[in-house]
Amino acid sequence: MTRAERIAERLERELGAVHVAVEDESHRHAGHAGAASGGGHFRATIVSERFAGLSRLAAQRLVYAALGELMSSEIHAIAMTTYTPAEWRAKADG
Repeated sequence: MTRAERIAERLERELGAVHVAVEDESHRHAGHAGAASGGGHFRATIVSERFAGLSRLAAQRLVYAALGELMSSEIHAIAMTTYTPAEWRAKADG
């Protein structure tokens, strides 16, 4: 299982996410100081009802909490976009 797959699996499980897409962008950061620790750079789209009523910052904090120890071992940086299922459907219809 790749790191991106482990991250996606964790987010699906911990957040009850109905859609998770994780892209490993580590190759774009080769030579970056953070890459020396072995942690990767990722971009994630996460759709979960758990984000309903939360500010963007609160939703991101929820994601960081769900990732737990992966943030200090497998992940150096993660860019994320969070949606509720209703927001995700509206985006698809828009």
